[in-house]
Amino acid sequence: MKQLQLSLLFIAIQLISCDHKIQKTQVMNPITDPHSFSDLSGTRLTHLDWNAEIDFTHRKIKATATWTLEYQKDTLILDENGLRILSVKDQDGHLLPFEEHEVDSIRGGWIKIVLHPNVQKIAIEYETMEHPAALQWLEVNQTLGKRYPILFTQSQAILARSWLPCMDSPSIRFTYSARVKVPQGMLALMSAENPKEKSPDGVYTFSMKQPIPSYLMALAVGDFEFRAISDRSGIYAEPELIDAAQNEFSDVEKMISAAETLYGAYLWDRYDLLVLPPSFPFGGMENPRLTFVTPTVIAGDKSLVSLIAHELAHSWSGNLVTNATWNDFWLNEGFTVYFELRIMEQLYGVEYAEMLAQLSYNELLEAINTLPPDETTLKAKLDGKNPDDAVGPIAYEKGYFFLRTVEKKVGRKFFDEFLKKYFDEHKFKSITTEDFLEYLKSNLLKKKEWEEINVESWVYEPGLPSTIVKPNSTKFSAIESTVVSFLKTKVVPITSRWTALEYIYFLQNLKGKIDEELCKKLDNHFRFTHSKNSEILAIWFLLCIETNYRQAWDAMKQFTVQTGRRKFVIPIYRELIKNNQIQLAKSIFQEAAKNYHPITYKSVAQLFENTL
Repeated sequence: MKQLQLSLLFIAIQLISCDHKIQKTQVMNPITDPHSFSDLSGTRLTHLDWNAEIDFTHRKIKATATWTLEYQKDTLILDENGLRILSVKDQDGHLLPFEEHEVDSIRGGWIKIVLHPNVQKIAIEYETMEHPAALQWLEVNQTLGKRYPILFTQSQAILARSWLPCMDSPSIRFTYSARVKVPQGMLALMSAENPKEKSPDGVYTFSMKQPIPSYLMALAVGDFEFRAISDRSGIYAEPELIDAAQNEFSDVEKMISAAETLYGAYLWDRYDLLVLPPSFPFGGMENPRLTFVTPTVIAGDKSLVSLIAHELAHSWSGNLVTNATWNDFWLNEGFTVYFELRIMEQLYGVEYAEMLAQLSYNELLEAINTLPPDETTLKAKLDGKNPDDAVGPIAYEKGYFFLRTVEKKVGRKFFDEFLKKYFDEHKFKSITTEDFLEYLKSNLLKKKEWEEINVESWVYEPGLPSTIVKPNSTKFSAIESTVVSFLKTKVVPITSRWTALEYIYFLQNLKGKIDEELCKKLDNHFRFTHSKNSEILAIWFLLCIETNYRQAWDAMKQFTVQTGRRKFVIPIYRELIKNNQIQLAKSIFQEAAKNYHPITYKSVAQLFENTL
């Protein structure tokens, strides 16, 4: 009896302690992807065997993609964009009928393949055509070493189809193996198990045993060298950059350990980084096992390594649990920003994380004030639009502040337990916004909390709900006072103890408030025009354009020509156009175009289309 009473008491205590852990069975919602032509409810692709030769002379990939499939219907539709399909065969080498159809410039087109019930595999022989949207080919003189050219891919969001016929939807996962032949003397790397040394014959084999969506397929070929950071992490880069990269990213293992402490084991075996040339269009790309990174985060003082924490966090939010469609993109990025700041808080302290949160908040407010209202909902409305348009503060920062607000309501302990369970129960799955909201309601929030947070407003309505939990940075409050004093007295502040984040916030707060004379005064004192910190440079150049401080314009032009990161160059072009410098903007673009990845090139070109 005593044992029974103790058992009942234990159960009662457990029920009380699980106040925010309601257990219900979740039924996943059916998925329709507006950016894929594939029939997601029909025949499924489960494994890819990719055999490819990289032809730098003709800038072409020649490949055979052999897909293992689960037969459901007598036709299979795959996404493609600009591929030349040579043949389609079954596992016995018999030709299968197929037809191709191009639909539009955003989604490309489709291949319809006629199957028979005994089909287990299909082998598609193909080659890429001119200017595939995912690929950037760099000439020898565009590299640091000037010895070999470089090729790299950027498949997100719907660009994998430009170098691989596939079901190009984040809701479809597959494992893959690959054999890639490249010119001798070059190293080939993929989002898979990677070599650490060059192969004498230029042939490399790869294996990705964890299932991934197509947008996480990645390839890079170049004169790369490897350096280990720990037993499970390391750096690839051109030899001329490898030392600086190794020093800058030496805390990666600490980040992995911090992330695992928060939300469970790292399930991708290795976490390596590949530092690409400055033309890489993003800060980073979270390709599993091999994050692609821009060299613009190498500042020499580790001041920009929060980007690495962000890409690492994607190993859980995005790679492990994936947005089912690009309308659900905030599930990838909002969670990742939240996770990133938690990692940074654990490693560098609460105040550092709050400064990052304040920068995110400022970026979010600017987006809310400038974007059309229907583009400020967390659940995006991208049907008929390019999903790359969702890459911005709404998915990232509004998503983060929604999760921050939920955490504040229920308490960090309960929220961490919820997230750890969420990642575990949905690992290697893709979910919709509605799936997540059902899970949130069933496993964390009570009805009253749901209503007090105003969850539906956060997700489906424009703008920012009043329930937002704003950041509170003591150091940034001091910066705001410093700005007021500087504008009043024109005396340059004492900044010997400032971090890079404080300089960034200081410059942000000068927008629209200073003139050319003050710009010159700041530059003479701080030498911002020659800063090694790319974030500081990008903000500084905007001020120099706004105030017509032309002494910095040569450096601004050089930065914009050499850097392909969209986050930096698009605001510079916009500011030039806004300040009646459209001819200068066009001349810079004309010189820079050859250095830009197709993603950046298209984004900048659209700015000029809007000025006609």
